[in-house]
Amino acid sequence: MSNVKPETYRQYINKQLKDTRFKKLSVEHKERYQLAKLIIKARFEQGLSQRKLAKKAKTTQAVISRVENMSVDSSVRLIQKIAAALDFCLEIHFRPLVN
Repeated sequence: MSNVKPETYRQYINKQLKDTRFKKLSVEHKERYQLAKLIIKARFEQGLSQRKLAKKAKTTQAVISRVENMSVDSSVRLIQKIAAALDFCLEIHFRPLVN
């Protein structure tokens, strides 16, 4: 049995933020970053790998990875599938812009 402690959500995010591309996208595409964090957090809380989440969402691990790494503009349908696989429903809200 391994004594290696599983990576936590916070450790995973901190590691990702060391990647200059990821960090740049997290600033330039705040909505994608928020979405990625929500998915990663829910996945970690449920103890799911990207592969297991992909299977539940009827997609591939590569698709989950691209969503989590903000490499794609995801469709609402895809996010609905991922949310449902994580036992969540997707809600979309508009809010006034702050000048």
